[in-house]
Amino acid sequence: MSDPAGDVDAGYMATALALARRGLGRVWPNPAVGCVLVRDGVVVGRGWTQEGGRPHAETEALRRAGAAASGTTAYVSLEPCAHQGQTPPCADALIRAGISRAVVALVDPDPRTGGLGIERLRAHGVEVATGVGEAEARRLNRGFFLRILHGRPLFTLKAATSLDGRIATHSGHSRWITGERARRCGHWLRASHDAILVGSETALADDPELTCRLPGLAQRSPLRVVADGRLRLDPGSQLARSARSQPLWVMTLADASPPRRQALLAAGAEVIDVAADAAGHPDAAAMAAAMAGRGLTRVLIEGGGSLAASFLAAGLVDDVAWFHAPLIIGGDGRSAAAPLGVETVPAAPAFVRERVASVGGDVMELYSRGA
Repeated sequence: MSDPAGDVDAGYMATALALARRGLGRVWPNPAVGCVLVRDGVVVGRGWTQEGGRPHAETEALRRAGAAASGTTAYVSLEPCAHQGQTPPCADALIRAGISRAVVALVDPDPRTGGLGIERLRAHGVEVATGVGEAEARRLNRGFFLRILHGRPLFTLKAATSLDGRIATHSGHSRWITGERARRCGHWLRASHDAILVGSETALADDPELTCRLPGLAQRSPLRVVADGRLRLDPGSQLARSARSQPLWVMTLADASPPRRQALLAAGAEVIDVAADAAGHPDAAAMAAAMAGRGLTRVLIEGGGSLAASFLAAGLVDDVAWFHAPLIIGGDGRSAAAPLGVETVPAAPAFVRERVASVGGDVMELYSRGA
């Protein structure tokens, strides 16, 4: 037998979660949060975390509701913060506005809040229900949770390959393996992540811009990151030339070319030193820690095969977005992942398929490693 009150709460929380998704890729280092204010079955205010992480969702919803916020139920996809940061605590703002009830999807993992927001609301007479929409809310902000609890962002590996898993022919030719619709989906992935990560080989071979080129979404282009242990990136490349208008981080080794380092810095790039792995390349775990330390929560890995293999081998790939084109390139083509040294099938990195969709003449498959 259904619970009408529970169904109502679930419906409004679904709206809050939909609002929260608008912030993905734009709000780091903060989580993407949505808030809906409801009184007598009428939505009087709604908000989501704004670009750069502020104002917070609750502040936006209260601003839009004005005096009508008094006596409302607030549906919030993550616990209202209880600490003073660059903005006042959202729990206090809700209390001052006079809300009577709060429905919170899940507790904030940030130790500065970590249940204190809920406690503060209850201490001021606000009825609080938790756990509504928890699974979806947790999935939505997995990157934020990973950064807070494990010191790394969420990584999505994106690949566009032939049926036999090749990203280019033996000569390196790759444009275009997949069709226009698949490429548009790839740009949407860019828009929903904080940063794009590529290896130096990809940067040198393709001279990409790594921007979002969907109509109307150019402003959602993420930060660009290049793993470049020897600092081979040309200061005259498209990435470097655009570094002042679209941020560029170059992750390298401490002993990399000083002249090239100065040239990239002069172009406006940020050069970040990380530890080397056993092969003398920037270490995947070290890069992940450096990115999280600078606030990133969601990173899209776009290439190439060596970079993909290093993150797969380190167990750092959380999601996979794989686009298959209906063609076969052959064994002499370039693989989407460099050798991993897997000895047995059970030892291979494994994922669960969550979605399959046709995109033009290609197929998109989405996989997850799980929570």
